[in-house]
Amino acid sequence: MSKSNNLSCPCGSGIDYRKCCGPYHHGDDAPATAEALMRSRYSAYAMRKSDYLMATWHPETRPQELDLEGDSVKWVGLLVIATEAGQPEDRTGVVEFIARYKIGGRAAKLSERSRFERIGGRWLYIDGEVNE
Repeated sequence: MSKSNNLSCPCGSGIDYRKCCGPYHHGDDAPATAEALMRSRYSAYAMRKSDYLMATWHPETRPQELDLEGDSVKWVGLLVIATEAGQPEDRTGVVEFIARYKIGGRAAKLSERSRFERIGGRWLYIDGEVNE
């Protein structure tokens, strides 16, 4: 058996990062579905890639800036609960997920229904409704 240097993608796909979300983060083709974009955005948060997050945020809801460098959140797991539309032929989509994280050593979770829109062939994150 050969030793592997694979880095499992933070999105939870079980695929090597270089073949999963990595290409999106490095400017390759945009994700084909809303779920793939959501997974790549989760990975971007986990890897502190604020440029990618800003580039995939809908211009009407995108913040002025996003600084993740001083962020003490450690993202530790993603579970996709459901998707509505969000396929390559759709214009809009919704992805419901639970993202687990640690902050200050304490476990927490974010449960959200995220909305996406496809503009010019690219999926963009609009906003999310946090489930309490």
